[in-house]
This record gives sequence, structure tokens and C-alpha cells, in this order.
Amino acid sequence: MSHLRRAAHSRLAASARVSAAIAALWLLAAGPAHAALECELNGRSVNLSDAGSIAGKTGLVRCKERGTGELQREQQLQNGVFMGLARFYEKGKLAKEHTLNAKGNIHGLAREFAPNGQVLREAVYDDGRERGLVRSFYPGGPLRRVTFYPDVGTDRAFVEFTQSGKLSALRCGETPMLAPAADDAKLCGFTGGPSQVELFDERGILRSQLSYKAGKRLRSQNFYDNGKPSVQDEIVGNQRTERQFSSEGVKRRETVWRLHERSAVRQREQEFSEKGALIRDQRWNPAGDPIGDDSYYLNGQARSKSVYRGSGDARTVEITEFYESGQRAAHGRFLVVGRGRQMPIGRHQRFSEKGTLLAESIFDAKGRVTRERSWDENGVLERDDQVPDDKK
Repeated sequence: MSHLRRAAHSRLAASARVSAAIAALWLLAAGPAHAALECELNGRSVNLSDAGSIAGKTGLVRCKERGTGELQREQQLQNGVFMGLARFYEKGKLAKEHTLNAKGNIHGLAREFAPNGQVLREAVYDDGRERGLVRSFYPGGPLRRVTFYPDVGTDRAFVEFTQSGKLSALRCGETPMLAPAADDAKLCGFTGGPSQVELFDERGILRSQLSYKAGKRLRSQNFYDNGKPSVQDEIVGNQRTERQFSSEGVKRRETVWRLHERSAVRQREQEFSEKGALIRDQRWNPAGDPIGDDSYYLNGQARSKSVYRGSGDARTVEITEFYESGQRAAHGRFLVVGRGRQMPIGRHQRFSEKGTLLAESIFDAKGRVTRERSWDENGVLERDDQVPDDKK
């Protein structure tokens, strides 16, 4: 009895899978508007919503739109399973064709077409996964994109072209992969030394200049519409430098990283004004901890200077602020208690532009103020407050 129940359950499950596959097939064939279709198998009418109408049968299923009679699809059926060649049509023109294996996955050559019959895309599948070179074309025939899909992982290399045939995008692999569709051995610097590559947009405007050596990018430069550089990115040894520019060609930011095998640690970052004057200069040690942070007025005079010392829980930063005249405005020391968090410790002072001490606060090791004093412009003491322990 248990064998009969298992057999019945197996038949029901198989029937459900077939019905689900037919339902999905019906929706695909019906198109976006779910147009009513009339289908036939070997010249005889079949109802794809009824699994029994094609169960165990072999032949070619053809479906047409009921109202117009336009052919929508053709697909081979083998022993009740859709397997083999499948073709899909739009307005009577072949739009797609591929081959399905016994599992229902695309296997082998697959192509897409323009209404005039021009191939728009062609790829080779291995049990539903793209393999090797995949090509796409513009409706007029020129090559648009070539992508290489390895046996494991996603796309490893690709190249794109404008409609006029100019290079518009490039990604290099670890080895040349795109031949014969594209000479990435030369484009990616595997032969003849570092490459020099130019990328264009559809208007024919130069967008990027790249240099590769053995598949690794050494330098890139992007451009604004007016031809001025927008971003430069360069690798020399284990150092990477990125520069950003305004549309007028003025450098606004420069960042330097130290490259490791799987990471990059920022070492220096400078910011510049619209006129190109340095307004901030930050520096980090090889571990990525800050060691200096200076800011400047537009006249070049220092606005503030931060110097980091120590390590771990004892790491401190000493900050000095300045007036635009160059006179010291304030000075104090802080304990670095976390990223972006600082706790005042020790003596903190503020000065007038003439150099007169105006205020002083003293903090203990826990950042609590213990004494506050203030003076007038003539140096006369106005206030001297000692903070009791019970108020700390």
C-alpha cells in the first residue's frame, strides 16, 4: 500500500511540474499583454494549459495570436517535455532562438535578432550559464560589446564600442580573453609594454585615457565635455594617487593610498580652493592612523594645525588655531578616544589677535574641567574659578 501511495505521489508531483512548466510557457508565449494564443502540435490543436494535451508527445509546437494569426513561437517537444530548438517571434519576425536541454535550461548557441534579421546578440550557454565570448551588435551590424564569461564566476573581461567603432569601455582580465573579437592582448598591455587606450562617447568626444600593463591599470584620466581633466588615477609601485579637478581644470583634491595585497590605506589627502590654493592637508601613518591635519586660509596662512602623538589608549592630538594674520588664536591637547571623538585634557588657552591670553581652562585626565580663568584685553584677570570635586 505504501508503494502505491509513493507512486501516486510521484505521478502527482511530476504532473504538477509539467503543469507549472506549461503555465510558465503559456505566459511567456502570451507576451506582455497576455494575448490569446492558438497552439498546435504537428498540425493538431493543443491546449497548453492542459498538461494532458501534450503528455508523452513529440513534435513541433507552434503558437499564433488568435486575433491576427501572427506566429508567436515555435518549440520542439520530446516525449511531453519542451526540449530542443525554441524560437520566439515579434510581429511575425524572428526575435530570439535558443536550445533547451532536458532540465529546461538553455544549452548551446542562443541568438537575438532585429526585425531585419540582423543578429543583435549571440552567446553560448552551458546548462543555463553563459560561457566564453558573448557578443552584442548594433541594429546596423557593428559590434557593440564583447564579454568573456569563464567556467567559474562572472564576467572577467569586456570591451564596448560606439556605433562608429570607437572604443567606449574596457575591462581587462588576468590574461587575454577577448580574441578574436577584440585584441585585448594589446589593449591590456600583455604585449608590447604598457598600453595607451582612449575611450569615446557616442558623440565622438574623448572621455578617458587609460594605460594597462599585464591586465592591470596603471593610469586613467577622465575628461569633462570641454576637454578638461575631471579625474586622474595613477599607480606607481605600491602607491596610488587620485586627483580631482573642477571643470575649469583646477585641482580640487588629491588623495594618496598605500596599496597592499587586498586593501589600500589612505596616506595623504589635500583639498584645494576654486583658485587652486591649499586649504586642508591630512596625513596618516602606514596603519591608517592620523598623524597630522592642517587647514589654511586662502592667503596661505595656517588656520589650524593638528599633531597626533602616541598610540593606543594613550594617543593624543595637539591642536593650534591661528588668526588670518598668523597670530595664535587657541591651543589645547585632546585624548583620542575613538574615530572622530576627542576628549580635552590638560591646559587649553585662547588668545587675542594681539597675542594676549584671554581664557584658560584646565581639564583632568577624564576630560573634566578643574579650573577656569579669563582676562580682559589688557591682561587683567577677570575670573578665576576653581571647580569643586563634588561638581566634577
